[in-house]
Amino acid sequence: MESTPKHSRKEQILQSLARMLESAPGERITTAALAKEVGVSEAALYRHFPSKAKIFEGLIKFIEDTLFQRITRIMNEDPSAESRCEKILLLLLTFCVKNPGLTRLLTGDALAGETERLRERIAQFFARVEAQLKQILREAQIRENLKPTISPSVLANLMLATAEGRLVQFVRSEFKQSPLENWDTQWEYLSRSMMIPFDEAMATAQAN
Repeated sequence: MESTPKHSRKEQILQSLARMLESAPGERITTAALAKEVGVSEAALYRHFPSKAKIFEGLIKFIEDTLFQRITRIMNEDPSAESRCEKILLLLLTFCVKNPGLTRLLTGDALAGETERLRERIAQFFARVEAQLKQILREAQIRENLKPTISPSVLANLMLATAEGRLVQFVRSEFKQSPLENWDTQWEYLSRSMMIPFDEAMATAQAN
């Protein structure tokens, strides 16, 4: 379907904001600067978005739609709990490497001084990812006869916190320290004792 001029301008505004977040790490984006980047007046900017918060929400929605569509695909195509968790976390890290400016949104770096609603939206995004990881780990006990070495809630939080920490380092280094650096090795270490066969877990518990 061909985009209408109105939709094209909205997309241009969102792309310009993402570009500014990437090219000016640490700086607060004003509507005046954004309008200049787009090549329109502030009044024209507000004809497409009623507030700067709504523009940020547009980018957050893009993140949500893109990542959760792919997470759904992972859930449908891969039956292994360990592989699902690995692919979801790798998806998050890879997306951020390809979209550094949007990583500033996910870490909250770009939201200082902005409305609380935006920070709540980001918190909800990560809560949703964590809930998905937790569900995968709980289902693994039944589907794969596996038992997490720690509770699914604690393990899901640990996995996501590890990935989030990599994103914070990425932003803090002004996008020089890739969150994918050494990730394969770190994931192997993290997953090595993540889950063990249920029968083995029971035997160990009885021995102790």
